[in-house]
Amino acid sequence: MSSLQIRPMQQDDRSEVAELIYISINHWYQLHGCPPIFQGGPAVTEVFYDVYESLDPGCGIVAENTRSGRLMGSCFYHPRPHHVSLGIMNVHPNHFGGGVGRVLLQFIIDLAGQQKKPLRLTQSALNLDSFSLYNKAGFVPRYSYQDMFIQVPSEGLSRAVPGMDCVRDATLDDVPAMMQLEMDISRITREQDYRYCIGNRDGFWHVSVHESNSGELDGFMISCGHQAMNIIGPGVSRTQDQAAALILRELNVHAGRAPVFLVPMICDDLVRRMYAWGARNCEMHFCQVLGEFHDFQGVNIPSFMPETG
Repeated sequence: MSSLQIRPMQQDDRSEVAELIYISINHWYQLHGCPPIFQGGPAVTEVFYDVYESLDPGCGIVAENTRSGRLMGSCFYHPRPHHVSLGIMNVHPNHFGGGVGRVLLQFIIDLAGQQKKPLRLTQSALNLDSFSLYNKAGFVPRYSYQDMFIQVPSEGLSRAVPGMDCVRDATLDDVPAMMQLEMDISRITREQDYRYCIGNRDGFWHVSVHESNSGELDGFMISCGHQAMNIIGPGVSRTQDQAAALILRELNVHAGRAPVFLVPMICDDLVRRMYAWGARNCEMHFCQVLGEFHDFQGVNIPSFMPETG
């Protein structure tokens, strides 16, 4: 590893980081008999750099081969008031098993330690190599999710869901209540995420809230409609009915597509309802935490962009 150096990610790295994300993730899935996650060439994954540089400027690192000048790996991280989130981390297939991921991970672990905050991530249950990497570093799997998708008809899904009339588009005025709600449920807040997605300057975000008749905010859900990442989440709600109403709203925002969303396995009523709507499973993930963790006091639905929970 003497030819490896960790340095901050720079604007000039944008295209190479996108190519690294594209090839490393697709290679891993195809190596394990699955179809590629990304289609359309590495330009589609430039969105990760663009979104995360906007959300958290300067919070990306790369592992560079000092002999060739090529990138061996990359990682984003997301400091928040009550935690640090380990973002998308990739190692070039040429360097799988060479310890690059361990060096990148240790950098983020040290950073979270300096800030005296727990470190959180959402990790594939299918990738035993990364599971072992995180486990050996001290991460504990705290919550399990099943990745589901629904092919939404072009006219949208018509389903009867209690409280659907309480769901509306989010506004920036909702941000303080969203912060308090997520603190109540998950013991974290991420104000800049809410503001960024509600502002939607990229043109592919949507945010809904569930507001009770008394005016209390009981849930919110973000979704991303980008070509590289059509996914529902992150979001939280106090009940499974509220989560179902928010998911239905975001599914219909993406009518004609097949958004992916992560449902907590412990939420059995919500899981069964998704199956009744025609959902299929495509993967499983764990919420992994290094440091202090509090059980969720409601429904927590993570995402891969923005992946800051």
